[in-house]
Amino acid sequence: MNLAALYHRPDSEMAYLKTETVFQIRLRTAKADVSKVSLYYGDPYGNKINEKDESQWEYQEVAMTKLGTSELYDYWQAEVSLPLKRLQYLFAIDFEDGSSYFYDDRHVWPATKKHLLASTCFRMPYFHEVDRRKAPAWVKDTVWYQIFPERFANGDKSNDPKGTLAWGSVPPSRTNYFGGDLQGVIDHLDYLKELGIGGIYFCPLFTAGSNHKYDTIDYFNIDPAFGDKAKFKELVDEAHKRGIKIMLDAVFNHMGDFAMQWQDVVKNGQASRFSDWFHVKSFPVSYEEDDLEHAKNISYDVFANTPHMPKLNTANPEVKAYLLEIATYWIKQFDIDAWRLDVANEVDHHFWKAFYEATHALKPDFYVVGEVWHSAQAWLAQEEFDAIMNYPFTEAILDGVILKKTKPKEMLAALLDNLMKYRDQTNQVMLNSLDTHDTARILTLAKGKQDLVKQALALMFVLPGSPCLYYGTEVGMAGGNDPACRACMVWDQTKQDLEMLAFTKKLIALRKKYASHLNQVPSWSEQAGLVTLNLDQKLRASFNLGQKAVALPKVSQPLLANGLSDKQLRAGGFVISLAD
Repeated sequence: MNLAALYHRPDSEMAYLKTETVFQIRLRTAKADVSKVSLYYGDPYGNKINEKDESQWEYQEVAMTKLGTSELYDYWQAEVSLPLKRLQYLFAIDFEDGSSYFYDDRHVWPATKKHLLASTCFRMPYFHEVDRRKAPAWVKDTVWYQIFPERFANGDKSNDPKGTLAWGSVPPSRTNYFGGDLQGVIDHLDYLKELGIGGIYFCPLFTAGSNHKYDTIDYFNIDPAFGDKAKFKELVDEAHKRGIKIMLDAVFNHMGDFAMQWQDVVKNGQASRFSDWFHVKSFPVSYEEDDLEHAKNISYDVFANTPHMPKLNTANPEVKAYLLEIATYWIKQFDIDAWRLDVANEVDHHFWKAFYEATHALKPDFYVVGEVWHSAQAWLAQEEFDAIMNYPFTEAILDGVILKKTKPKEMLAALLDNLMKYRDQTNQVMLNSLDTHDTARILTLAKGKQDLVKQALALMFVLPGSPCLYYGTEVGMAGGNDPACRACMVWDQTKQDLEMLAFTKKLIALRKKYASHLNQVPSWSEQAGLVTLNLDQKLRASFNLGQKAVALPKVSQPLLANGLSDKQLRAGGFVISLAD
């Protein structure tokens, strides 16, 4: 019995309004320590609890469901609803050693009638719909496709930068150009539609000095190498005609050092009207450069260690107004559907709250994704972001399926721990990916083993969240860490993995057809490397993460499989099927 491990936090991801009338409650206990949990709940203004009148507190009881087990903890969950939209509750816990305890807002004590009468319950004073965290409903059904614009397709050679190389003629570097542009994307919208894509996530399109465009010079213009605003409007309109949403990437943490505002600081020092737009320690601004990405003795705050990306002071009212104008401009003028926000965890919370309010005032179903590589409750528990780039999710799958760093049970434990950090409605719209412009491509991490890539993709597609493919994954593109992961898209069909392309289309089609069934926290089990996910009453998925083939006698009506033959699932294989 481990009383110290009992943990519940009201008004959080452990106790929150899931729908207008349904309140979801979670409890964490020590692993394998508790046999049963019951939730006692009722109206705070029901019968009074007092020693003179020993009438029972007017409560209802519901058994909590054990969601699963992580490395250290078990997680339990129940959903309740009361007509008057107010709630008080406590937990009745039976331990494996036979003891029973009540756990309320102020006590953990033996489960006696006396203690029940004296309990001080956890409370949800009123179910305020305005406080409920909401997420854009369309995202749950969306499969994203991330495009690094300079490397997707060259559709207009007239806007090629000086020194543009022949498409894919040499390996990508941090400084070379191949001419990818907006026209190239427009030319391939039908390809994306046929693939089943519902949203395009663009790396930055704004005027900048690099090929990656994260050193923004002008937020109000499209980089000339990509086209212009008229061409972007055409792209958005054509994408929307095909049912494809558009998400732009912006860097509000820092600017490029060729931006007008920073150049004025360089020229005029403390006398510049923009001197307080940045975090300058001393004037004149200076640094000692080692290379393009690193410097020392920098006299101002920057992104990472590069002197070419001075950090913005988002607490400055002028900076705040300027950035919010950018955020709303691209919605008002071009009808974009989402923002992905670079280095979002290094910007203050006050700014992101204002950002969220401004964007959602224009489009209530707008989608905001922050780049946060770690736990993000501080941003997702309130109206700052709808989701993050879910790198803990990515790491769990890569470590368990691709890199074999963790055992299957450890992978499942990591996935569960990550899911339990957030509300259900947040988990359903997390941006889930296996590789991006910032990481090595999954095929390279898998050392060319497409079976493992398919297994990892299938696992991502059946778990809660909005899956995102990095351009070229569907045709077997490989590549190491940046810049190798930013190679030119392979359009020559003789060089594409057409079998992988066909598989990806089937996987996306399955996701779209069964999206409502694939956005719940599944129950799962593991035995000898075989991971089985019961996705709901309708679907089941099995993944052989072991070293040998295993028998699956209960498989019926497979919807998608790889490595399944005569009810034998080979190592590295998977099957998604209708439940028996």
